[in-house]
Amino acid sequence: MEARHLRYALALAEHQHFGRAAASLGIAQPPLSAQIAALEREVGERLFDRTSRGVFPTAAGTAFLDRARRALAEMSGAVTDAGRAARGESGRLRMGFIGSALLAPLPGVLGRFQRSRPDVRLDLREMGSPDGVAALIAGELDVAVGRGAPRGAGAEGLVTAPIGADHLIAVVASTHPFAGRAEVGLDQLVTETLVVAPGDQEPAVSSWLRSLFGSASSPLDRAASARDIHTIIGLAACGVGVGLGPDRMRLLRRDDVWFCDVTPQVRLPDLQLSFRAADRSPVLAAFLDVVRANCREVGSRLDEVLARHPAACSEGVSPAAAVPSPAGAR
Repeated sequence: MEARHLRYALALAEHQHFGRAAASLGIAQPPLSAQIAALEREVGERLFDRTSRGVFPTAAGTAFLDRARRALAEMSGAVTDAGRAARGESGRLRMGFIGSALLAPLPGVLGRFQRSRPDVRLDLREMGSPDGVAALIAGELDVAVGRGAPRGAGAEGLVTAPIGADHLIAVVASTHPFAGRAEVGLDQLVTETLVVAPGDQEPAVSSWLRSLFGSASSPLDRAASARDIHTIIGLAACGVGVGLGPDRMRLLRRDDVWFCDVTPQVRLPDLQLSFRAADRSPVLAAFLDVVRANCREVGSRLDEVLARHPAACSEGVSPAAAVPSPAGAR
């Protein structure tokens, strides 16, 4: 039994005449009569009464036609759903991210993506950079946003592009001696109690800080650990110590803390967006298209990385098609 048999039966029930039904279907009457007879044999019941007044569904035909209408509607819905999924208009996007990415650029990107793809379910998880990379490699995430280039087994299969630059700043309580200063030197931080992200959460930043302090890294050994920038600022406000973090922390300005630059200016490892090079998900493609539209300089870097990545070009996929750009994603 094929979909056309259901359409034939519904047309005959609507027009109550073989000739008129055949004309509405664009076929001749004899083939329609033959197809309806074959359908009745397959069902094992007479579906239509042929009378001099017209052709009318039997009780069995009425029951059959009710199901046929629903079946055709489901088939039409299946075609629609398949098209929407292929265009990245439905499905799920799993993202892991570090907290500071929520200050910029994720608010603009996620907001625009959700407005353009309201039926895509966003599965968002805050996690440290190493955990995000591990989950991405394991297939538990579709996108990871962390600080520093991904490392470890499987990282070679990822496409990574920088999405934000930061330099190091300090945050102190408004009552701290550093409050009111525009900048503080690294040499002045050596004697302070510091508040930093733990090394297991942000190893790139921890390693960077240790290289800055060099032999005088003891402040880091006795530093208070804070999982995210909100905690760094909160502990600084409590007078626990001097918080160190990215300059985007200034977006969380509050009355009881003071931000100042660290000199000489120290650039932190970039925020990086990563995904699996072999991932052909239309939802991922739609998300990356929004990234391109929202952060144009990031889009050009992303395309450059894709063009060079061997995994993105494998299996006969050209760099331009490695992550397709669904129609209407912008």
